[in-house]
Amino acid sequence: MAKQSSESRNDVAEKAAIIGGLISTPVIGWSLYTLKTTGCGLPPGPGGSIGALEGVSYLVVVGIVSWSLYTKSKTGSGLPNGPFGLLGAVEGLSYLSLLSMLVIFGLQFFENGSIPGPLPSDQCFG
Repeated sequence: MAKQSSESRNDVAEKAAIIGGLISTPVIGWSLYTLKTTGCGLPPGPGGSIGALEGVSYLVVVGIVSWSLYTKSKTGSGLPNGPFGLLGAVEGLSYLSLLSMLVIFGLQFFENGSIPGPLPSDQCFG
């Protein structure tokens, strides 16, 4: 009985990672494009909703990559493919997003001397 409950927890975690990753990776792409072209991240939006989605998206991608690295260290392979191969696709997109973050943040730092903070400032949306 305990094994079945463990499997259902893994199934729920996989589905949550798939949904989160499929939403988060395009949001990060939009955020990085906006950062590169304007020097600022996404605007806060109504009630801060777009900024919150942006922040949560970064956390989701870092979480998926961390889960993948942990699984790789324990099993020798990454995350399972999941239904229709979506978990494997989300894992790959998350690594690509992380690489993109490092490149864009690095370029932003070298061009401007800093990256904008997570909250609106005088420089961005202040």
